[in-house]
Amino acid sequence: MPLTDIFDETLDINSTSDYVLVFQAGYEELTFTILDAVRNKYIFLRSYTPDEKIRFSPDEVREIIEKDDFLLKKYRKTFILSATGLFTMVPASLYDPGKKDLYFKLNHGNVENHSILNNMIQEADSVLLYGISAPLHENLKSHYPSALFYHQVKPLFCFMDKEMRKLSGPYLHVNIENDSFCMALFTDYSLRYLNSFPYRNITDIVYYILNVIRFSGAGEIQSIHLSGSTERFDELTSLLTLYIKSILFAAPAGNFSFSYVFNDTGLHRYLSLFTAVNCES
Repeated sequence: MPLTDIFDETLDINSTSDYVLVFQAGYEELTFTILDAVRNKYIFLRSYTPDEKIRFSPDEVREIIEKDDFLLKKYRKTFILSATGLFTMVPASLYDPGKKDLYFKLNHGNVENHSILNNMIQEADSVLLYGISAPLHENLKSHYPSALFYHQVKPLFCFMDKEMRKLSGPYLHVNIENDSFCMALFTDYSLRYLNSFPYRNITDIVYYILNVIRFSGAGEIQSIHLSGSTERFDELTSLLTLYIKSILFAAPAGNFSFSYVFNDTGLHRYLSLFTAVNCES
């Protein structure tokens, strides 16, 4: 089981009451970070990934949580993130909590053995509905009964809303996960397009991006902002440079800093994880 560990020497397992835990949990990957809330500094990152082309089972997720040194400690606050591609947005003015399953079904059909959760997206005056595996949700709730549950689009939206206001033209953001990606396009400081797509090959991602640009009517887009599972000079960025002038990697920003141990880490890879603390509600 591949494991990534990044930690500052000031990390103290006996001081977690002064720390904030942000945990992105799914069958494809379990990644968490710790924020020292006294200094507002990220001091720890750990990621578990299953063997190649294999997903964690519900029992394996439970075992990892219960055996990890840090995951069952008491924290000042805990955020649980989901990166599922099963989500939809409903205008807040039209949203009826009693019909959330119906709204979700209209977009995704019947998805068996899933719990439907919701987040308010203030920046879009909309409610985001997302599906999470019911066994995974029950597992997480049992271990973290007071946690705030977010879909990763919520912190991503908080970030994008601030970033797009720095530009005079369209703002295009793509976040890449292991088997799906999320794309958002803003024009005139308003959300014009938001969707998630599964993919098998990198060329699938490029195809969808170019088609959204082509049919959006947003005019010529000079730059694209990337986060998630991509790096400079990889296949995706190499292909995108053939069509888009500027490829930018989204850097997490907020009322926090990072320990020097993150200096060689591509922070854009964990954008939602690091920015979840920006949008408590």
